[in-house]
Amino acid sequence: MDSQYQLYIGGKWVDSKNRFEVRNPANGQVLASVPDADVSQMAQAIESAVQVERYWAQRPAQERSRILMDASRLMRERKEELAKILTSEEGKPLTEARGEILYAASFLDWFAEEGKRIYGDTIPANSPDKRILVFKQPVGVCLAITPWNFPSAMITRKLGPALAAGCPVIVKPSELTPLSALEIAKIFEEAGLPQGVLSIIVGRDAAGLTEVAMEDPRVRKISFTGSTEVGKHLMQQAASTVKRVSLELGGHAPFIVFPDADLDQAVKQAVVAKMRGMGETCVAANRFYVHEKIMESFAEKMASHFRSMKVGNGLEAEVQVGPLVNKETLEKVERHVEDAVNNGAIVVTGGRRAEIPGGYFYEPTVLTHTDDSMILSREETFGPVAPLFSFCSEREVIEKANQTPSGLAAYFFTRDVGRVFRLSEQLDYGILGANDGLPSTAQAPFGGMKESGLGREGSKYGLEEYLEIKYISLGGIQGKSD
Repeated sequence: MDSQYQLYIGGKWVDSKNRFEVRNPANGQVLASVPDADVSQMAQAIESAVQVERYWAQRPAQERSRILMDASRLMRERKEELAKILTSEEGKPLTEARGEILYAASFLDWFAEEGKRIYGDTIPANSPDKRILVFKQPVGVCLAITPWNFPSAMITRKLGPALAAGCPVIVKPSELTPLSALEIAKIFEEAGLPQGVLSIIVGRDAAGLTEVAMEDPRVRKISFTGSTEVGKHLMQQAASTVKRVSLELGGHAPFIVFPDADLDQAVKQAVVAKMRGMGETCVAANRFYVHEKIMESFAEKMASHFRSMKVGNGLEAEVQVGPLVNKETLEKVERHVEDAVNNGAIVVTGGRRAEIPGGYFYEPTVLTHTDDSMILSREETFGPVAPLFSFCSEREVIEKANQTPSGLAAYFFTRDVGRVFRLSEQLDYGILGANDGLPSTAQAPFGGMKESGLGREGSKYGLEEYLEIKYISLGGIQGKSD
């Protein structure tokens, strides 16, 4: 990686008046210095996008597809380099970072193909002398605000469909993990993306930078992944110019295990659903509802898995659990566990900071005897903590699982096919993992219900988020024929 990065605005690399340092959460080491963009540079990025908007919209779909495919190829070729940068700034183990780079590239592959299939319709008219034709156009300039926990994949999941549809994009990545975003800009520049179609604005004044775009009527869409609180604020701001809004917000995923489940498989998938990215994902399992008949066995098996996981710097060999992203996240995890223990929870394994100097490490933790009085039953922990709640009936667990304003992901394990359908229909979540702890994939529609957001990313539905529908009512068809 570079030690001195620049902003990417309108196809050019530029500096800013101020800079800030990006640090490795595993040891506090300074990784690089990046520009701290000001509001004038966000305005410049918007102006560049507006200037190229019509040109990019008119490019043939095959041309846009080729650029996306070339960018995907470059990401795959540079997987090791990009993964090391990702791990260094975010913390996740290198094996997971490699997986994220491939996951990120898969969105470019998918939408490179979907962009060639933006079809219209003909609709029977209400009069014999008319014809009704429907076609789709890009929505226009887009702002994409992405989080730190998937600093590559959350960009391409927005950038892929936007570029495929013909929209210029301004990306505002998290100031905690800006290096992956700037490396993606290098890749698209090399892939031949025209100047102005993409800008990467890095800055610590997230509210000020975003406000510039939200107040500009020429920015027609915002796509945001992050906290529910910020998402609600952005919805309010978007109302002033009636922007299109896509929001992927917080989750509080239940993970339900019935007594007829394959117990070993359920435990294995529970570890995946909980510990991917140290539990710092919006779809991470947060509340484990285990039937009372199998609670003891499940807890023992899960604790055994957790004890075997190596904690450390994600760049080190065999590490499976990296550091949390910052001090605030670590302290939140500590508060949740402390509150649970003070209210009667029992620590089966973990329950404390890992004794590794210099970083924000927390031991993989399993808690039993948890109940609804505890903070972690109501709030997303965003860390490597698995609280196990006992239940005795299907009706009871569905009710408990739905007792949250969040509705992003839910998981359940059973061999009863009828139960699979009942839970799929009755759980108020947009993503359901039935005997599957890792359901995310580029071709599936990712998104939530209730306060977990609006819209879908990935799949054929993800492209629709960046398209406007028009229709033409063409009259005068029944003229005199020769």
